[in-house]
Amino acid sequence: MEKLLLLYCSLLFCFATITFTCSATTYTVGDSSGWDISTNLDTWITDKKFKVGDVLVFQYSSGQSVEEVTKENFETCNTSNVLATYGNGNTTVPLRKGGDRYFVSGNKLYCLGGMKLHVHVEDDDDKLIAPTIAPKAVAGSDENTVTLPNSPSSKKSTHLSAGTLNHCARNALQFVYIAVMVAAYFSI
Repeated sequence: MEKLLLLYCSLLFCFATITFTCSATTYTVGDSSGWDISTNLDTWITDKKFKVGDVLVFQYSSGQSVEEVTKENFETCNTSNVLATYGNGNTTVPLRKGGDRYFVSGNKLYCLGGMKLHVHVEDDDDKLIAPTIAPKAVAGSDENTVTLPNSPSSKKSTHLSAGTLNHCARNALQFVYIAVMVAAYFSI
């Protein structure tokens, strides 16, 4: 009976740990001010720690755009050779792998005025994870963008999001393995 109780406690501990560690955060860039020239993005980012599976939401007016660029283009606000362009006013960017990401305004003058964002994404092993399940795109919008409802907060927790599923599955298997080993040890 004691061994069975120990097994149940081990599995409960594993489930609680997986639920706690397998969460993603959705960040609205610039909080309620959004992706705008008046937003101090350097101040906004100071207390943020981005992880694989997190999501950036850029909210901006229809005349604006967000462009993902290389580090070199970020530093010079070069918007002639971009990695991705978003322009429907409400863009989600999933952070699928660790490393540095660079975003600038499509308007070079705004970029030079500070409308740019460097995000460092932390990950233990910097391995690419499975793509997230994208919400339905709005008709007539950019192919790479989706529309989301406005968010009153810049940070939301999304437990077991699709973007972190593989990372969480690996952790889950490790914890289940530990629980089985503990149970096997005590059954001898």
